[in-house]
Amino acid sequence: MALFIASLNSGSNGNCYYIGNKNEAVFVDAGLSCKETEIRMKRLGLDIRRVKAIFISHEHSDHILGVTALVAKYKMPVYVSGPTLKEAGFWKIRQYTLPFTTQVAIEIGTIRITAFQKKHDASDPHSFVVSEAKTHVGVFTDIGVPCEQLIHYFKQCHAAFLEANYDEEMLEKGRYPLVLKKRIRGGEGHLSNRQALELYIRHRPAFMSHLLLSHLSKENNRPDLVESLFGAVPTETQVVIASRYQESALYEISAKENFLDLLLPRIKPSRRQQLSLF
Repeated sequence: MALFIASLNSGSNGNCYYIGNKNEAVFVDAGLSCKETEIRMKRLGLDIRRVKAIFISHEHSDHILGVTALVAKYKMPVYVSGPTLKEAGFWKIRQYTLPFTTQVAIEIGTIRITAFQKKHDASDPHSFVVSEAKTHVGVFTDIGVPCEQLIHYFKQCHAAFLEANYDEEMLEKGRYPLVLKKRIRGGEGHLSNRQALELYIRHRPAFMSHLLLSHLSKENNRPDLVESLFGAVPTETQVVIASRYQESALYEISAKENFLDLLLPRIKPSRRQQLSLF
């Protein structure tokens, strides 16, 4: 069974990731306005009413800005941990909020969403793995350090949104105050290009078809730098930079279940594989 994925936006100005099958879908985070979310979904040929739930990673504004308006209009449930809900508020939509439990899958139709805790400077931050049958997609952003749980789930993913937030030299020489630099690189901030690259090189499963590098800093990173770093790794995984200004293409992700398929050479897809199934 296939999953279809897209980044609607990725960065400190708003984060929202779409994962779904042909019948239902979920958002991981909703940091764009309702209007902008609708616009970008329409450009991808996606029906926003297929989105049956929003899963919240943590309470920072770039991950929750659009939640209240989206829920007020579309009445979709919001899955959020107790401590995150306390910090986020969501007073106007409290009746639509539901809890999740770490490492216990929630079923939305035939999609399963599993949360696990991560290192970040928020009340109760989580990453997510979204699965359809044997196909797994990870959303791994806002991570201070690649912990054992992240490595465990990364190894299972056929595709992943993985943070590559900053270049260490650019951050060190940049104009950010020292206290902010320490927060970013202090183990509960963000993942550097080097950390993301090491995770990719050491733990990328052979069957990973797509990697969407996400949450790039506007001040302390450059898309061409990240693309060059990851492009130098000799793998067949399609590496995409998730933009902070526009949606990505829509990608189809599926596990190879036929043993004969594993013996055949994989054809590398085009750099921007736009689908128009919806």
